[in-house]
Amino acid sequence: MSVKEYTGKILDELTNNLRYTNDDALSRLSAMLLEANHIFTAGAGRSGVAIKAFTNRLMHLGLSVSSVGEISSPHTKEGDLLLIGSGSGETESLAAMAQKAKRNGVKLALITMDEKSTIAKIADAVVVLPGVSPKLKGGGMEITSIQPMGSAFEQICFLIYDGLVMELMDCMGETSDSMFKRHADLE
Repeated sequence: MSVKEYTGKILDELTNNLRYTNDDALSRLSAMLLEANHIFTAGAGRSGVAIKAFTNRLMHLGLSVSSVGEISSPHTKEGDLLLIGSGSGETESLAAMAQKAKRNGVKLALITMDEKSTIAKIADAVVVLPGVSPKLKGGGMEITSIQPMGSAFEQICFLIYDGLVMELMDCMGETSDSMFKRHADLE
């Protein structure tokens, strides 16, 4: 099979997987993003890369946001939101971070494959996205993937994050032009 044919199969798989997403959970997350005084984002591995891209778009929207671990990330306070992207919901460093955030009065949202995961159990909002991973403890959804490990989850994260950005643009009256004014210019 050619690269183009594999890519077509991946797109078909993601289109099929989209039907497993819960629009109400996504709307709840969107509202939490708009209500937060400051948004902190965190993830590890490829899920971490996806959520960093989302963090960048939230900044372009004009929201107060930072990626955990960056030197300019501020101290948390009540009214803030920690959004974690973790396919398994079990990454130890992220689970410890989630627990600390909750102790500090920070709201917690999780994007994951496993609604029964350690982080999901303490989260204020959980968005479950389809995917397959050998790291899942709670089982996740009953789906299969032609792709290795958590690739389908990470890819749908990118797409869902962009869908969230578009919904937030509507809610905030933002356009691509208004957002571009916040785009980095010292590159």
